[in-house]
Amino acid sequence: MKSALALIRVSGDEAFSITEKLLGRFLNVKEKAEIRHGTLSFEGKVLDDVVLLCYPNPHSMTGEDVVEITCHGSMVIANEIIEAYLSLGARHATNGEFTSRAFYNGKVDLVQAEAINDLINATTRESKNVALLSLSGKTSGLLRPLLEKVGEMLGSIEVGIDYPEYDEEESFTLPDVERMCKALLPRVNELIEKGTESSYLRNGIDVALVGEPNVGKSSLLNALLSEDKAIVSAIPGTTRDVVEGAISINGLPVRLYDTAGIRDTADELERLGVERSKRILEKAELVLLIMDSSVGETEGTRELRALLKNKKIIEICNKSDLISDKKEGICYVSAMKGTVDEVKKAIFDAVSLSDDIYTTPALSSQRELSLLRLVRGDIEEALNLCAMGTSVDILSVPLQNAYNHMRQVLGMDPTQDFASEIFSRFCVGK
Repeated sequence: MKSALALIRVSGDEAFSITEKLLGRFLNVKEKAEIRHGTLSFEGKVLDDVVLLCYPNPHSMTGEDVVEITCHGSMVIANEIIEAYLSLGARHATNGEFTSRAFYNGKVDLVQAEAINDLINATTRESKNVALLSLSGKTSGLLRPLLEKVGEMLGSIEVGIDYPEYDEEESFTLPDVERMCKALLPRVNELIEKGTESSYLRNGIDVALVGEPNVGKSSLLNALLSEDKAIVSAIPGTTRDVVEGAISINGLPVRLYDTAGIRDTADELERLGVERSKRILEKAELVLLIMDSSVGETEGTRELRALLKNKKIIEICNKSDLISDKKEGICYVSAMKGTVDEVKKAIFDAVSLSDDIYTTPALSSQRELSLLRLVRGDIEEALNLCAMGTSVDILSVPLQNAYNHMRQVLGMDPTQDFASEIFSRFCVGK
């Protein structure tokens, strides 16, 4: 692979010193990023004429000294430069190591670190914009006020436990905890709700096309993709494997799976296709149940509907140009004529995204949402204990768990010494 230019990044304590050996002079980088131009040479051999962008620590993405080398785009040149650095003590970075160093050096939190990967893997403009919101720190900012509130409660409770003789007017009571937890719970629920919505923009959804043989599943797939992806034939059982394709509907990444017609068959290849189709159905978030308008609902369709009873379904009647009588609640299309806009709208509406989801930061990764659900459970446990009239000190257990889980979302050390919380809020030991 070749290009006009190539970029090589080096980070670490010796990034500058190794570069200086190859450049043949000092970089003289002071307190901010500076550009240098020169020729890199190794063992008497000229490697290339390059531009160096030098970032002194801590003013770099990783928090370390960083040199970005822009050379000509031949892989021969790039590899020679890399080999020279390796010979002088550098090593190849492991997967994600530049971002991990940024995280461990406090340049980004874990939410921002995940956003870097989301940005790289974004498949739509909208998912890219959501990733940028997280990278900017706005998403992390949603959680920090809640973290502070729980920390405040824990600090106050610890004062009552460790300093029972402290001023009575500063004591923290059961109604205080209940009031604050009741205020926190809706905010956590909102974070989970928005995060779940945003996860669709981040991860997309899997949509399976199912129906009896020869109802037009492959034609519908081709029409949605605007290409001849699947073979279309009047012969039942033509699709013997799962055919995949991907589209974007208003910024929502959608993965489509055209499945083999689900039926009992003696054909070994078709039977294997039916088995694969059933596995696709298990993971699909949404199913398009396709029928032939000219035939209507059949016993096979009713059996499929029973099979899909736990799935979100959009019922579609294909070949709608052959009929005039249409029923409510069914999407009518003519796949062969390409009239599938109604199907796209139905898919998008089924996900139920808020109007502001494209511009609102949200904690949307599986890791973040799992931890937020644990936070919700911790707060609900605290409220249950309040309702039981337990002592305030017992409440520190679920609140400590909530605090730790929120810290884990941000990639912070889940253990915390609450002495800082206590002494920052009270004049203990006066």
